[in-house]
Amino acid sequence: MNHVNYILRIADNALILGQRLSAWCGHGPILEQDIAITNIALDLFGQARSLLAHAANIENQGRSEDDLAFYRQVNQFYNCLLVEQPNTDWAYTIVRQFFFDAFHQRFLENLTESKDQHLADIAAKSLKEVNYHLRYSSEWVIRLGDGTETSHLKMQDAVNQLWMFTGELSSPDSLDIDAAASGIGPDLSLLKTPYYQQVSAVL
Repeated sequence: MNHVNYILRIADNALILGQRLSAWCGHGPILEQDIAITNIALDLFGQARSLLAHAANIENQGRSEDDLAFYRQVNQFYNCLLVEQPNTDWAYTIVRQFFFDAFHQRFLENLTESKDQHLADIAAKSLKEVNYHLRYSSEWVIRLGDGTETSHLKMQDAVNQLWMFTGELSSPDSLDIDAAASGIGPDLSLLKTPYYQQVSAVL
């Protein structure tokens, strides 16, 4: 069951963040960015769908990917707290995205070595999309941070408010520890230093 729940954790991160981003559809600051952020949401939904289908197949209890996405209780979701945080404004959305993308990229790179070959294949496919996500969010962090006094202050406020949620990403719990021990997932503690190095370089 831990195997299934671990896959659900990865899927839930993508599912919940995709849901948050989808709220920008039709509300983006300019049309180009409205489309861009919606496309990132669609990428995340695609990743979540593949992962949920894989979890349902392993679970083998007659549940579908849709059942896992829509018919679980709130305490049955395993996502990190960062992806739940509200959009608030464009600065919060970009900083939240950047903090997660920097982790997501390194996590998927390591997940391609999973002993669960199907999970490794999903990670390899997803990594191509997440490389773009990270490039997009990094560029926007720099653009707004180095922009006007107002944009800089908004970005700094978003960093101050969202920074506290980054620690969870590289702090393994029993689910992560079991996955690493069985070769299903990476050791999150090993991702901490390179993660913060990458985040710090952009900031």
